[in-house]
Amino acid sequence: MAREPRQERSRTTRRRLMEAAVDCLAELGWTGTTVGVVAERAGVSRGAAQHHFPTREDLVVATVEFLAEEQIAELRERAGTLPPGRRRAEPVARLLLNLYTGTKFRAALHLWVAASTDDALRAVLGPLEAKVGREAHRVAVDLLDADESRPGVRETVQATLDLARGLGLADLLSDDSRRRQRLVRQWARMLEPIVGERSGSA
Repeated sequence: MAREPRQERSRTTRRRLMEAAVDCLAELGWTGTTVGVVAERAGVSRGAAQHHFPTREDLVVATVEFLAEEQIAELRERAGTLPPGRRRAEPVARLLLNLYTGTKFRAALHLWVAASTDDALRAVLGPLEAKVGREAHRVAVDLLDADESRPGVRETVQATLDLARGLGLADLLSDDSRRRQRLVRQWARMLEPIVGERSGSA
């Protein structure tokens, strides 16, 4: 059996470490997520982990970028299945309002809370989160096919993402999916006037 090329092994190891970091952050929080703990969870030696990520901050930055890329890629992949015109309002609302749920959001939330009282972490996380937020906004605009040059459209898109984060928080302590689905239908009605504006869809 041929050995996996070194470059591919390196990518695989990095991915295993970042996936383990997500799980550790979600379960143990920032304090409990050390490079050593992540390495053990990933089945990687501490030395190998520190070769890829010398510090915990390096690991966190890479993990946040990894989370964002995974999330955005998933949204773009599902965009191809959306119906045209105003009929896409509800499926897009469902995609966006379910965006901040699950293990990935729980991991990100632990980082946000830690960064609020940790200046060093905030210094590396703040600019990165701003970049991730801009990309999420851009994808939401594309999914809606919305024209942001029209008054109120940008604010509506941003309110959608803010609502999604709030719903993600509500889901942390108990299953909030039933209430969220009711909100999806109502919010879709709010989005209908801005859907398909760029292409003139009816």
